[in-house]
Amino acid sequence: MAGDGASDGLTPEGAPLWEPSAEVVAGARVTRFQRWLRDRGVTTGTYDELWRWSVTEVDAFWSSIWEYFDVVGERGDGPVRSGGPMPVDGLRWFPGATVNYAANALRRAEQAPDDTAVVFRSEAGGHRLLTYRELALHVAEVRAGLAELGVGRGDRVAAYLPNIPEALICFLAAASLGAIWSSCSPDFGSSSVVDRFAQIEPKVLIAVDGYAYNGRRFDRRDVVREIEAALPSLRATVLVPYLDPAATTEGLRAGVHYTDLPRTGHDLAFEDVPFDHPLWVVYSSGTTGLPKPIVHGHGGVVLEHLKALSFHQDLGPGDVFFWYTTTGWMMWNYLIGGLLVGATVVMYDGAPTDLWGMAADSGVTYFGVGAPYIMASMKEGRRPGEELDLSRIRGIGSTGSPLPPEGFAWVYEAVGKDLLLGSFSGGTDLCTGFVGPSPLLPLRAGVIQCRGLGAKVEAYADDGEPVVDEVGELVITEPMPSMPVFFWNDEGGERYRESYFDMYPGVWRHGDWIKILPDGGCVIYGRSDSTLNRGGVRMGTADFYRVVESFEEIADSLVIDTGRLGQEGRLILYVQPAPGAAVDDDLVSRLRAALRSALSPRHVPDEIHEVPGIPRTLSGKKLEVPVRKILLGTPVEKAANPDSLANPDVLRHFTSESAS
Repeated sequence: MAGDGASDGLTPEGAPLWEPSAEVVAGARVTRFQRWLRDRGVTTGTYDELWRWSVTEVDAFWSSIWEYFDVVGERGDGPVRSGGPMPVDGLRWFPGATVNYAANALRRAEQAPDDTAVVFRSEAGGHRLLTYRELALHVAEVRAGLAELGVGRGDRVAAYLPNIPEALICFLAAASLGAIWSSCSPDFGSSSVVDRFAQIEPKVLIAVDGYAYNGRRFDRRDVVREIEAALPSLRATVLVPYLDPAATTEGLRAGVHYTDLPRTGHDLAFEDVPFDHPLWVVYSSGTTGLPKPIVHGHGGVVLEHLKALSFHQDLGPGDVFFWYTTTGWMMWNYLIGGLLVGATVVMYDGAPTDLWGMAADSGVTYFGVGAPYIMASMKEGRRPGEELDLSRIRGIGSTGSPLPPEGFAWVYEAVGKDLLLGSFSGGTDLCTGFVGPSPLLPLRAGVIQCRGLGAKVEAYADDGEPVVDEVGELVITEPMPSMPVFFWNDEGGERYRESYFDMYPGVWRHGDWIKILPDGGCVIYGRSDSTLNRGGVRMGTADFYRVVESFEEIADSLVIDTGRLGQEGRLILYVQPAPGAAVDDDLVSRLRAALRSALSPRHVPDEIHEVPGIPRTLSGKKLEVPVRKILLGTPVEKAANPDSLANPDVLRHFTSESAS
């Protein structure tokens, strides 16, 4: 990568990087599915033909997923769908069917009980393994303990836990009872946690005494007491002694020690619940106002994750699946879905100091991270494929923000050529990626390979008509089973409707810019509500960041267009310098020249400011829309909730006075 950020140092979008061999295509799990369909009278020769069938014959497709994977549950004789066109209109999937997520996640405890279910590692050197048999036994014990605390079907179990095996065990125990799970990572402050959990009125809180990150230890017992005090619905708190094995439950409401839960003599059972029975509550970022409590159902998550993990990531028994995440991000919910396909899931707790090394030590076959981690590895000059034995990795996943073409190219230059880079885009809202990879298709730099099976993703022009090979609003025009069942405390669905269906009735508007190429490939350009509109030329922020962050001197950046409807504004660029670098006149001049050359003269910033950091949500997303509001005069405390941010201290550097 050219350190001067010159446009000729950028990888061309669409440059070919990987093509599946005949052996890869023949052995792919999605190919086996196609053969299975063909035996039942559905012939699809190409991926595009399979995708078109999946979004045209919606009922037949999702019914085939249930049958193909032999989902544990009672399918019943009812239709695949009943009611309105979308969940907010009263749509119900598989009415009359019953299912339980935990029963599906733990079925391998009977099929292959000695297979490894969980590998746990921590930055402090912790290392544990659990077989499927051992995992099921632990779940049975915690299930009995929760039942003794009065937890049953429909009750909420809230967790303040890091990404450790106890989090997975407690979740599966709650799900087995038909209880509803919700989790926050222990790096969340008490007010952030209360903003989330108070909305769902949990009966039991499960919390750690503390956690470690980047070499530091953080005692959270006082924070746990603050959370307790704000949740009058709690009957008990279960303390997991993570930092200190001798930690006590003193001062906790009806405190129960995790190690005192029943240990033996309990059989594992599963409550049969309706297909759309709430499984968990996940939350929007909550940067402005209370986080939206998004409810997903047992059956919808089971079907979606079986499909996505098997057919798009090609995962199954024998795979070791890792994604760097915390329990406060939906990628944790997605990661543990690896159990549904019989894979081993790798749970890591700690700072991302050397995830490549951890992957090598753990025998990871599918390595998932946020796009910024790939870009940071590239900027550091890492060559993981040469430094470490990563020969087992056959897939790399990237999500959280658009991965620029340079990141795509670096993976094949520095990690390995015989793997599939899966760039995903999706969200907490559906707990999946609806555009992503396919082992059947070639891969090009900066291009997501395809739209997901069963995901009728389209690009809408301003007039609400679908367009191809043009940038438009990302919409989903047919329902998916993992769309939210409802929002908690949203009687009548008004908040649900406003969130996704206010612009195009009956059509899900996600809030991203997307271009769908003629061959089905996709390019994501960032949030549509943070568009750069300069002289009538509209552009997503991803293109801008790609140029700016190609400079070795730039660690991170944020670009804001302060224009309003019918009124040109100022284009303001904030840059965080890399360690040892300075934002001097020479760098500013080169930045402007690179943006003029790579984008257009209209996209040269009016102002460039150095800041110590870029504000991001707890899940790592840049705070574009709230910062724009701040620059237009909204007080900081009203534009962004500091408790929803990973680094709220940097917000004071983004004010209307500073942008002048």
